[in-house]
Amino acid sequence: MSPIICFGQQPCGFFPRRFLAAKVLTARRLQAEIGGELVFFCHDSDHDPRETQTILRHRQTGAPTTFNFTFANKVQRKWSPLFAKRLPAEWVAHTARQLPNHVGPREVAAFQAVSETNVAGFCLAMYRAMGLLDGVRVVRSGDPAVRRAACAVEDFFVDVPFEGEMVRARHHAGSLQLHEGGDRYLRLPPAAFTQEQVSPARDPRLRWMQSVIHCTHYIAGAGEQAYLNKADAPEITFVPRDPIERSDEAWTEIFA
Repeated sequence: MSPIICFGQQPCGFFPRRFLAAKVLTARRLQAEIGGELVFFCHDSDHDPRETQTILRHRQTGAPTTFNFTFANKVQRKWSPLFAKRLPAEWVAHTARQLPNHVGPREVAAFQAVSETNVAGFCLAMYRAMGLLDGVRVVRSGDPAVRRAACAVEDFFVDVPFEGEMVRARHHAGSLQLHEGGDRYLRLPPAAFTQEQVSPARDPRLRWMQSVIHCTHYIAGAGEQAYLNKADAPEITFVPRDPIERSDEAWTEIFA
């Protein structure tokens, strides 16, 4: 069996965080050693807007600045999956005016050329434009075909309509809930749903992903190593990602 080398991550900024670049570089190094295919499991079903913060340093002063997407409304910001968070038309132009203080002309041009209008799509388009995903097959957790092919899990979220938007509600004890912060939850009316609306919570995500990708090797980040239940996929060889400095900041190098 030819190796399938996988790394996973939710979209993590319009310039990806350096830990994602490190996963890609680790996967390519491993591929050079053993061959095989590279697969990016993109968890674009995630909904947390904090995950898409982009930390860039000023080109003259070196001071960090945190950017993020803006969203069409509060419901989208808090609860819509990343593939359904719509971007206001003015966001790209507004952000592009600030970028020359932080990145070079090629990076600004790549940013301005992206036409995607949702958060996950915009991130993936940027990662491709930067050459980060050259030769990499992308599998998205929000893809209905992926969801249909995946195994059932006991801990999951369901994409359902709410106030005119699609939201990602936690399934708990037979009910659907939206987390409002702290220990507060908003309980939604009961609703029928299909497998195409379901995405896994954190703990069973590895097993859910593996039922579709069937990877032989998985590049695990520092945070993942703390919670991954390797017993869920004993057939996988887990490879720690290579270390990288300032891992939470944005990677801005274009590979092409």
